[in-house]
Amino acid sequence: MPQQKWEEIAARKRAALAEQITAEYRIPHLLVPPADQLDVTTFPRESGWFTDKELEITDSTATHILQRIASRSWSSEEVTRAFCKRAAAAQQLTNCLSDFFPLEAIKIAKSLDEHLRKTGQLVGALHGLPISLKDNFNIVGKDSTVGFTSLVDQPAAYNATLVELLEKLGAVRYCKTNVPTAMMIAESVNNVFGRTLNPLNRKLTSGGSSGGESALLAFGGSALGVGTDIGGSLRIPAACTGIFTLRPSFGRFTTQRCRSGLAGQEAVMSVNGPMARTLEDISLFAKTIVDSEPWQADPKVLPIPWRAVPRKNKLKIAILWNDGMVIPTPPVTRALKDTVQKLKKAGHEIIEWDPVLHPQLLDILGRMFVADGGKSVQALLAPTEEPFRPEMIQYKEATEIGVHEMWQLHTDRSELQRQYLDQWSAQEGLDAILAPTTPYSSVQHGGFKYVGYTGVFNVVDYSAVSFPCGVAADKERDQPIASHSPLSPSCKEVHDEYDPDLVHGMPVSLQLVARRLEEEKVLAMTETVLQAIQPSKISSIISSIKSRF
Repeated sequence: MPQQKWEEIAARKRAALAEQITAEYRIPHLLVPPADQLDVTTFPRESGWFTDKELEITDSTATHILQRIASRSWSSEEVTRAFCKRAAAAQQLTNCLSDFFPLEAIKIAKSLDEHLRKTGQLVGALHGLPISLKDNFNIVGKDSTVGFTSLVDQPAAYNATLVELLEKLGAVRYCKTNVPTAMMIAESVNNVFGRTLNPLNRKLTSGGSSGGESALLAFGGSALGVGTDIGGSLRIPAACTGIFTLRPSFGRFTTQRCRSGLAGQEAVMSVNGPMARTLEDISLFAKTIVDSEPWQADPKVLPIPWRAVPRKNKLKIAILWNDGMVIPTPPVTRALKDTVQKLKKAGHEIIEWDPVLHPQLLDILGRMFVADGGKSVQALLAPTEEPFRPEMIQYKEATEIGVHEMWQLHTDRSELQRQYLDQWSAQEGLDAILAPTTPYSSVQHGGFKYVGYTGVFNVVDYSAVSFPCGVAADKERDQPIASHSPLSPSCKEVHDEYDPDLVHGMPVSLQLVARRLEEEKVLAMTETVLQAIQPSKISSIISSIKSRF
């Protein structure tokens, strides 16, 4: 029997996913927003389809949900049902999922509720909380296609180690989220499931490669999700949708037994990290995972317990105004300037960061990704004769390098890591770098062309938090720079394609970067930065947290 064509496989897989959204989870026809409604984040509250209780649950933070479950104010079952319904709506409006299994999730939730009823004890720190997972996290019996038709109907025979840990901690798995082909495009689009849309503006990208996660979270279909990052794949989608994420250094969280589009590529390591709507939930996940001692299951995880970090009221922060290659678009530049002014007003010491090493680091990153001549990607495309997507042309045109040349690339990388640390250490007492997460707020589909602001920190393996800084793009204030002098062809392209009308109202994110393995510190420093730039908002959150205890 001849091999099915990739188009047929993709169509069948999409149909199967659609069938997983049963009648109870399908938006009534008369309530479906029109195609020209760009912001669909208002749908849950305005449609009348969700009950007040469902809205209360799905609008809550993960931290609050866990407290309500622990106090038995809410059951895990009702929480899970609410998030399954909102995730199903998110899928219908943004195409953010790659798998959906509500019946299994509800069964798990019921068993957790029964355990709590019988024993009076929680299974673990995440008892009863639905957590969404990026497509590449293997779950027994589920596909992890990472955007390839050849991996359709190839269910995993084992769970990713993180999936096992989450189960032991009491989390409920209920869906997997869409990614780009091989997870190597800065937008979530592939030939299996198609393109994920940004729920804040469906003309814009939700980023990649964890763009299914970011869309789901921004819509409210998840309170806490897990993605991955090898060149910005956590931070880029978080920035496109205005949510929080932590890019940890390799070795803090387990990456074991996940699917990869570039399996065996370890010149720059992929890492897993949390995505959520609040910094508090990011910190909750990070501490909970480290406290579970993942090094007992994954030999590559460093046995570093979660460390208490003394709060520093005054930070020394270096500002990366641009990376020497691409000047950020006007909304991002304005947001960075506004944030720096507020930090200075709060008494923090501000210096400037010289991006002298950034071009070399970004060049090495690109060369490492295609060192196999694109063979890894080609091997996954070939069985179904699936074509290269246009966003991956560099993998199609790449030339494989030899072992000796690869070793020299490793040597160059290590030397640049040393130089970057020396540059940091030369600024006595430097706590962090504050930089754009991307040069964009978001972009139209197919327009994300530059990942330099995130990718550099993958090469040096530094800890980083991407956070919404409270500034939104404004078509009046953020007009194109009339006297713009491009730093590079990429810079010219970014600014030529900038459209202030299209991105009007979109949130702008920045990233705070600490040194390697300083996850606790970068989370604490981000809270300090938020206190300086959004004091009333942070104070209300802190008061709300205290009131629960």
